Amino acid sequence: MPYRFGKLAARRDPRNLRFADYVSPVVPPPPIGFGVLTTVFQKLGNNNVAQLFPMDGNDTLGDCTIAGLAHADTVFHGLLGQESVMTAASAEALYFKLTGGQDTGLVELDVLNFWRQNSINGDELLAYVSIDPKNHIAVKQAIRLFGGVYLGFTVTENCIQQFDAKKPWTTGPLTNDGHAVFAVGYDDLHLTVLTWGSTQEGTWAWWDQCVDECYALLPPEAKNASFAPGFDFAQLEADLKAVTS
Repeated sequence: MPYRFGKLAARRDPRNLRFADYVSPVVPPPPIGFGVLTTVFQKLGNNNVAQLFPMDGNDTLGDCTIAGLAHADTVFHGLLGQESVMTAASAEALYFKLTGGQDTGLVELDVLNFWRQNSINGDELLAYVSIDPKNHIAVKQAIRLFGGVYLGFTVTENCIQQFDAKKPWTTGPLTNDGHAVFAVGYDDLHLTVLTWGSTQEGTWAWWDQCVDECYALLPPEAKNASFAPGFDFAQLEADLKAVTS
């Protein structure tokens, strides 16, 4: 089966809010291992990964930035016991809306800014915060608190071969391609991401070599103080208004 990439080079914006600025120092260290899909599958009574997190056109189009967004939205709903899967037609329509009709790939920040300003698949994104990919504790905390992280990475030459062989992504020579995925779990050896209608592991060494942008996504439920204890959403909301006014 063919697979496509489509994450364009990371764009930096000094106004981006940072995850580390809103996590209380009293938040306990993240557990050694965590996986949100266990909870999602249990609440939905459905563990069919390909059905819940489909290809979304990423076999023929470079719309991985949209597929990753769709997977995040499904996880958020799944944690509430609601099965919501964006259709491939909707994912492709959104992709072409943001590209202007061409199969050019997209910048992750453009996708996130659009979602923050517009409802997608009937859902809102209140905010997003950037995470330093080299800060593994922060990455783990974000996955634990918010059900996953939206990330982008530079692709290695053996990326597709390892995926087809169901082997973890490891370090290797880099290509000029970029890919966007949604990470939903980790342990001391690997992270687990959703891509191409399946789950895929990557080593932490791969992560350190390849991942160049990482974001925690805050759904409307984040306004509830019990949603992510220890995360100062009220301060983030105030800062967000300051940088967008």
